[in-house]
Amino acid sequence: MTPPRGTEAHEHDPTSDQPLWERVWESRRALMAPRSSYAIDPYRIVERRFTPDYIPQTETLFTLSNGFLGVRGSVEEVRPVHSRASFMNGFHETWPITYGEEAFGFAKVGQTIVPVPDGTLIKLYVDDEPFEVTRAEVLEWERVFDMRRGVLERTVVWRMPTGKRLRLRTRRIVSVEHRHLMLNDYEVEVLDEPALLTISSELVNHRHDAGAATDDPRQARRFEGDVLVPVDFALGEDRAVFSLRTAHSGMTVAVGMQHEVRSAGHTEQRLEGAVDHARFVLRVEAEPKQPVAITKYVSYHMSERTASDELCFRVGLTLDRAVQVGRDAIATQHEQRVAEFWDGADVVVEGAPELQQAIRFSLFQVFQASARGDNHGIPAKGLTGTGYEGHYFWDTEIYVLPMLTYTMPKVAENVLQFRARMLDAARERAREVGHRGALYPWRTIDGREASAYYAAGTAQYHINADIMFGLQKYVRATGDLQLLTGKGAEMLVETARLWYDLGFFSDRRDGRFCINGVTGPDEYTTVVNNNLYTNLMARDNLLAASDVVGWLRERHPEEYEVLVRRTRLTADEEAAWREAGHLMYVPFDEQAQVHLQDDDFLEREVWDFAGTPPDKYPLLLHFHPLEIYRHQVIKQADVVLATFLLGWNFTHEEKRRIFEYYDPLT
Repeated sequence: MTPPRGTEAHEHDPTSDQPLWERVWESRRALMAPRSSYAIDPYRIVERRFTPDYIPQTETLFTLSNGFLGVRGSVEEVRPVHSRASFMNGFHETWPITYGEEAFGFAKVGQTIVPVPDGTLIKLYVDDEPFEVTRAEVLEWERVFDMRRGVLERTVVWRMPTGKRLRLRTRRIVSVEHRHLMLNDYEVEVLDEPALLTISSELVNHRHDAGAATDDPRQARRFEGDVLVPVDFALGEDRAVFSLRTAHSGMTVAVGMQHEVRSAGHTEQRLEGAVDHARFVLRVEAEPKQPVAITKYVSYHMSERTASDELCFRVGLTLDRAVQVGRDAIATQHEQRVAEFWDGADVVVEGAPELQQAIRFSLFQVFQASARGDNHGIPAKGLTGTGYEGHYFWDTEIYVLPMLTYTMPKVAENVLQFRARMLDAARERAREVGHRGALYPWRTIDGREASAYYAAGTAQYHINADIMFGLQKYVRATGDLQLLTGKGAEMLVETARLWYDLGFFSDRRDGRFCINGVTGPDEYTTVVNNNLYTNLMARDNLLAASDVVGWLRERHPEEYEVLVRRTRLTADEEAAWREAGHLMYVPFDEQAQVHLQDDDFLEREVWDFAGTPPDKYPLLLHFHPLEIYRHQVIKQADVVLATFLLGWNFTHEEKRRIFEYYDPLT
């Protein structure tokens, strides 16, 4: 089948044969750091030239994380910095969602990840003059994001206005072995003649300005006033510890820092601070070729229920162990854990070094976002920033969980256990919108629905089936029957109930089971009837629930009885789910000979791609939603995704026709 009229490549620009996607890509490349500054390396991103215009990008690219604690890749010094921040998975503030016009079942409480006190700040003064990269005469610069080792390192050589040359070496580790710990090495060496060095190493709660409002749903909410309220503060001889609590969600974070000094010369040291800011100051009369170095240990603990003094005590325990183990052993243990990941997850591409680097970067991002996120989900942007407000979405189960299942199955299990702990909240959400069973939130941190826009949020019921799809894939690959016979079966039952309650057997469709008023993965087409992806994934969910219930009844009667008690499962539900699954309606247009994204997709006008310049993308930031919804234009794969995940439902020829029709619209 030919693509929809108006989407041919040559029609995008009457003066050029260049396809639209290439023009959009080129316009985006202006926002990307130049390749000339970053060497192609199989396991590293190497920055050979300081490029201040791309600091926002490099701070994200050079983020270190273990899935529990994430630290953006800012330089240690005060400037230049775009957004210095550290994050903890699940640490968030809540706020009431306000609507101009309320309606039944709307989400009530928003959740946003918020930065925790940051321990990366280290100020350097040479003869009382501050070192700032943007003002220094930099002679050498190299910053290395080493993915093989999980380390961020930097070497800088610069000349002072007085002619003195100095070398700075830094190393940062967010430990995978010790998930509550960040380590920062900071070494300064005078190369020519003596100099007075002052190093001020800080642990600070950055107060963020409210900033300008934005209509971009990918960006986090801006809070007015202080989000974190000081609770406890303790200053010892060589250690500072303090805690803060969120103003509304009631979460508490405790942080602390301790330093080790290595210097051949006499040093002056002091530790000071108050409330939510601590500073360690080191002064040394440094001689040439005699490096002055500090190792900074920073510990983080958080909880929604644990008292502040207990969290502060745990911070102290982590610092005790860090000092006892020592920086070299900590680095070795960390690098061993990273090496174990590569042993089981590496993908080798011969003859394409740039692609090889990109693949390993992507793999490492998954590792960083999930490795030690025990008891938490995987935020849409990991712990690189506040994008998407730190929320967990369906992308975890569909795009990330398969990789984790085969490379880090314990981490994959953690993701599914996290969803299992969310089941009661999902049951409550289903009741709020008038359904039986359980409805998982479209976007969330604490288990409650946080999407204020139901059309592209709650209406995406497919998240139920996405989670169950991930569960099935995990169990088949790992054989983890303990999860399946327990919480896994309970989730299957409650999600199947939701589907059976949501859909109906339609006389107008020859008794087929139809599901109306839903949104599929394509968020540019909302609240439709019989979204193909949703229907097929729901069928998979219904049949899986029926199969597992029958299997438990016959093979594991004790677990079956527990399931019946916990879910009040009735004898007729298993057969009802199977009938609905087998009779699921799958939209198909006989005339066009193509599967439909939804009942009315072909009735819509094709989007005017030729008349839409690259600077009008993404569309949701430049056009009213109604303008987008009434056209054939796709935000992300929908029917095409169904052919990938549920390929056995389509012939090879059907897949080809689907791709040829929908790809030009995406």
